[in-house]
Parts: sequence; structure tokens; C-alpha cells
Amino acid sequence: MSEQPPTEPSEPAPSLLKDLGAAGPLAIISATLPALGGFVLLGTLNVVGPWLKSHDGLGVAIYVAAFALCAGLALLPTYAQAILGGWAFGFGIGTPAAIAGFLGASIIAYALAKRVAGDDVERTLDKRPEWRAVRDEIVGGSFWKTLGMVTLLRIPLNSPFALTNLVLSASRTPFIPYAIGTAIGMAPRTAGAVWLATQIQDEILTKDAMKEAKPDWFLPAAIGSVVLVFLIMTHFGNKAIKRVAARERGTIEP
Repeated sequence: MSEQPPTEPSEPAPSLLKDLGAAGPLAIISATLPALGGFVLLGTLNVVGPWLKSHDGLGVAIYVAAFALCAGLALLPTYAQAILGGWAFGFGIGTPAAIAGFLGASIIAYALAKRVAGDDVERTLDKRPEWRAVRDEIVGGSFWKTLGMVTLLRIPLNSPFALTNLVLSASRTPFIPYAIGTAIGMAPRTAGAVWLATQIQDEILTKDAMKEAKPDWFLPAAIGSVVLVFLIMTHFGNKAIKRVAARERGTIEP
């Protein structure tokens, strides 16, 4: 019978939040505030959209800048802002404008997380070898492996943009693969959101109208992408944890 590594008792949440420092409250904000802001934006699209469209090129510039700032500060979700871009400017302009917006947002979020979180997350990882191993396995390898992992994390249609920004930034993911992986991974779902909005561009944009425009493949694709990414990340995470357990038993070299 194979020897199983001892299981550690679960850690109290207050202790973890204390170790995370400013990154803890920032994670709570990143996980909740964009969803709330999304309801507000979707409820005012029929006012904001025509206003942006009426200002032509200036409207596009304002849209990109506002997208970057609001998503970078975790005030609004990217899907709602991509929908706004498609409805106001159409697919040809709305898609590159939305991609420029979320790329700018990822840069803002990266700088903010490093500034606010500081070394708190790094110190937290140092206290937990399993967590450190998982982090190193996923985003601590070569440029191409890190790029692939960041891209994978960004692909799911319901991947939380602000929270993922925080996790990647605070865990010191190298900036270049972070930025490129973000652009590659989020481009398809951003283009899809813009396209959905263009299907009802001449209508009053409501939740029911968006539901009617949504294709049949949308839900299976969302579920499938989440499951695929979960399985891949679980594989690498388990691989890293097993390596730590074997090292502690002295069966492999550190």
C-alpha cells in the first residue's frame, strides 16, 4: 500500500486574510464589484451607447479609455463593456476598441496589484510550500509555458477578469507573457460579446434581447471551456503538490 502524505488541518480564514494583507480585501473587491457594476452599465446602455456613437472618433477614444480604467480598477466587467462597444460601434470598430480597452485594463490592474499587494502574496506563498509549488508550476516556468498558462486562464467565457488580474499580478507573473496571454486568451470571447451586441444593434438593448441573440452553442462552449481549463490546471497543480510531498519524504532531490 503506497504511503500517503499527511493531510494538514485546514487553515483558519482569518489567518490567511491576515497573511495576504492588502491583497485579501482587493480580492474580495475584484470578485464582487464588477458584477454589480455590470448591472448598472447594462441598465444604462441605451443612454451611453448612442452618446458614444454620436461622438464618432472621440467616442471610440473615450470608450477605450473608460474601458481600461473601469475594468482595470475592477469597477465594471469586460463582457458588459464589450457589449457596449459592439452596440455603439459595430463589429469592425467595436472589436479592436474592446480589445484595446481590456489590454489597457490588464496593464492598470497589474501595476495596481503590485503596488497594493506588495510582497504580501510572496510571503504567503513562502509559508505554504504546496501553494508555492503550484504557482511555480503554472506561471513560474519558461516564457512559452507561462504564456500558454495565462492564455488558458483567460479563455473561459466566464473567467473573472479582475480577480484573475489580481492573482496573476500579485503572484509575480512575468509581465510580457501576462500581457500577451491576456490579449490572445480574451480576444475570442471579446469578439463574441461584440458580435452578440451587433445582432440587436438597431433595437433597444435589453436582457431579453441579448438572450434571444445568444446562439445555442454559447452555454456548452462556456461550460466546456471551464471544464477543460480546470482539468489542465488540476493536472499541473497535483503534479506540483506530489513533487513537494516527495521532497518532504526525501525521495527526490530538492
